[in-house]
Amino acid sequence: MLRLQAVGRQIGNTPLVPLNKIFQKKEVSIYAKWEWMQLGGSVKARPAFNIMYQAAQEGLLNGRKHLLDASSGNTAIAYAAIGAQANIPVTICLPENASKERKAILKALGAELIYTSQFGSTDEAQLKALELKNEQPEKYFYADQYANDNNWKAHFENTGPEIWRQSMGEVTHFVAGLGTTGTFTGTGRRLKELRKETQLISLQPDSPMHGLEGWKHMETAIVPKIFDAQLADQNLDISTNEAYDCLKMTARKEGIILSPSSAANLAGAIRLAETLEKGVLVTVFPDNGDKYSEALEIISGT
Repeated sequence: MLRLQAVGRQIGNTPLVPLNKIFQKKEVSIYAKWEWMQLGGSVKARPAFNIMYQAAQEGLLNGRKHLLDASSGNTAIAYAAIGAQANIPVTICLPENASKERKAILKALGAELIYTSQFGSTDEAQLKALELKNEQPEKYFYADQYANDNNWKAHFENTGPEIWRQSMGEVTHFVAGLGTTGTFTGTGRRLKELRKETQLISLQPDSPMHGLEGWKHMETAIVPKIFDAQLADQNLDISTNEAYDCLKMTARKEGIILSPSSAANLAGAIRLAETLEKGVLVTVFPDNGDKYSEALEIISGT
């Protein structure tokens, strides 16, 4: 537990940064949480740590039991980074089309990888993880990030209050994509609690076949159990091309190389901001472009 407590000091408290070059409109501003600036390099450090910490407190990771979960990559890397520091073995069911950078990072961190079909996305990875847990319950603690309340609670207890404090309570709209849905659910619930007028805008891919790794098209995917379908005040559909265009424009205007999912969040925030006369919009950049060779190819034109 002492090791895990030490890890916790490396998670959260990421900066909230204004984006005033890519979007300019009088009395409307956009801010983003730079979530890659913490252990593991993504927003998933928050739920991964909370899930592991609570499991350790309950004795579910005793005896060198493996933490087992399904992930498209970022949660896996967070688990592996935390596990490496806290001496907790990690096994991940991962779609085989995860980026080569993510696979390399996971192997370097010592995670055991079990690949699932690229056509089944994280839905198939979830089914495989459940199968392994049922076959070898003595070996695995199945974290199940899609159904584990400690996922959204990490954002309720930390991300939401950070945004409120950093924006000095002026945030009027929170915009975020839906994957495991923990970021949107937990952050949104806390911001609504702090001020019920705060508008929550969820983002989804515009089709089942999309290039926004980690995002879910809710009509065709396995809906996470932690998802609160009544929470959003508005939902916007984002195309992969729209996200890629925003990715390229952000690099040129803001000097930031984003991941496709971060660019999709920003694209949604910009589209919303264009309809407003006044507001302070906050979104999340789950990670940057370091783990996405295709992102670099897109913005460089190669």
